[in-house]
Amino acid sequence: MLVLSRKINERILIGDSIEIKVLKISNGRVKIGIDADSFIDIRRGELELELEVEETVSGPAKAQSATPSTGRVGQSVPA
Repeated sequence: MLVLSRKINERILIGDSIEIKVLKISNGRVKIGIDADSFIDIRRGELELELEVEETVSGPAKAQSATPSTGRVGQSVPA
């Protein structure tokens, strides 16, 4: 695992098509923006865990239909 320290407006580049930017830091929380090609699936870690639990309980087909929207650049996704 690579661990980096960043300040507001500093970026991290992953490959040629993913950019992570620190947008805001306050009250022990960090707000980041992720810019990536539309074919790259971006999900919050806790949603991935919820999906795994749902698949275990109801099976993969039903859980997949309940997968929440990931949001794209310029769209707000609840934290």
